[in-house]
Amino acid sequence: MPQTDVLIIGAGIAGLTTAIKLAKARPELKITVLTKTTEEETNTSYAQGGVAAVWNQEHDTFEKHIEDTLDAGDGLCNEEVVGIVVEEGPERVREIIEWGTRFDKKKGEESYDLGREGGHSENRILHYKDVTGWEIQRALLAQLEHTPNIEFHEHYFAIDLLTQHHLGYTITRVTPGIECYGAYVLNKQTGQIETMLARVTVLCTGGTGQVYKNTTNPTIATGDGIAMVYRAKGRLENMEFVQFHPTGLYNPAGENPTFLISEAVRGFGGILRTRDG
Repeated sequence: MPQTDVLIIGAGIAGLTTAIKLAKARPELKITVLTKTTEEETNTSYAQGGVAAVWNQEHDTFEKHIEDTLDAGDGLCNEEVVGIVVEEGPERVREIIEWGTRFDKKKGEESYDLGREGGHSENRILHYKDVTGWEIQRALLAQLEHTPNIEFHEHYFAIDLLTQHHLGYTITRVTPGIECYGAYVLNKQTGQIETMLARVTVLCTGGTGQVYKNTTNPTIATGDGIAMVYRAKGRLENMEFVQFHPTGLYNPAGENPTFLISEAVRGFGGILRTRDG
């Protein structure tokens, strides 16, 4: 029965950065990362436009970025969280740059070619061509080679979280202090269900785009982590907040996922019109 100190389910930007930072801070820990497909197949890899951060402080400020975010959120944002994300954003970007992520620079210069996307009043989007997510995923995977205390397993599909329920205790949604001991996972290569025990389990399983008929999310975006928490009687919050991207390429054949037209297109002045103009 496999055992680990930290079990991370999901291998996109959230899962990999969590694993790398833990591995560097606590080299004595055994960290296990699972992904249900291959290492490259994550929502992160499909992201196109870029990462928003206050980078050029001669023209941009945290206050402007916070104001833009609150305005775009139509008053529904958690202001404390917005402040944390905006003010810590540049440092997180520097982190992935130090780990090898490349962003486009201005021709003949060392400064970054900052773009602008919908909702932003300043140019603050760092990007790598139109495959920013792919580049971030590439750099993070390369970092794993320098972190020997991380084990990475492809084709392991997490099914359920292990809690007191599996020890014979009754668990309800109001039970205080539900404990997680790891997960049941399907080894897709052997067809066997394996029990993975962990002192700490971290879910980084991405979104739920595939519950919709039309989505630009890849076929892996099936909300596995959310479903596992729900079945384990855990607490789910803010499930009504789903971002709907307005520019997916119309596909009369109904193929899924549909092709994403980057938000950068609107940032550079693209205007949405009806078929009648």
